[in-house]
Amino acid sequence: MQQRNNKVLKMVVVAMLSSISYLLMLLDFPLPTFPVWLQIDFSEVPALIGAIIFGPVAGVLVELIKNILHYIIVGSMTGVPIGEFANFCAGVLYILPASYFFRKYRSIKGLTLGLVVGTVVMTGILSVLNYFVLLPAYAYFMNFSLPNEVIVTAIMPFNALKGLLIMILTLVLFPKLIVWLNQRVNAHNV
Repeated sequence: MQQRNNKVLKMVVVAMLSSISYLLMLLDFPLPTFPVWLQIDFSEVPALIGAIIFGPVAGVLVELIKNILHYIIVGSMTGVPIGEFANFCAGVLYILPASYFFRKYRSIKGLTLGLVVGTVVMTGILSVLNYFVLLPAYAYFMNFSLPNEVIVTAIMPFNALKGLLIMILTLVLFPKLIVWLNQRVNAHNV
């Protein structure tokens, strides 16, 4: 019975975090000096929380549900979920290292290391993905192309800055989150 309750709790929390993540995705905004189509949002924070609390699969599910909701409700400029796919990849590439290092070291230092690694991994792999998949897909479906230099001049710095801003926000929220985590662990040990 306890195991069933834990599964239900996990599903409810993942659904709640996905909803919050979707709402945060709608609150996107451009940053000065970057192209207006590069919008920053903090929708990875709930996915990070899910990955920290329940493990990486929960974080990936939050990212997946958030992007499915976004595509169904808001739609896509191209009719094809290219932006949602890019956002999903970015989120997964960011949260997996953070979850891994936090679970390995169980400390704020481990989380910080994971967030730094996540920022580097997200920035690097998304640059390759933009070069080979995303920019060609936008060019095909929207009938215009961007020079590949935009990856180095705009997309890479934007992703690095986004990773840094999400890292700062997560580290600010972490002390409150750790209190809840400790209460949860103590409740299961009783």
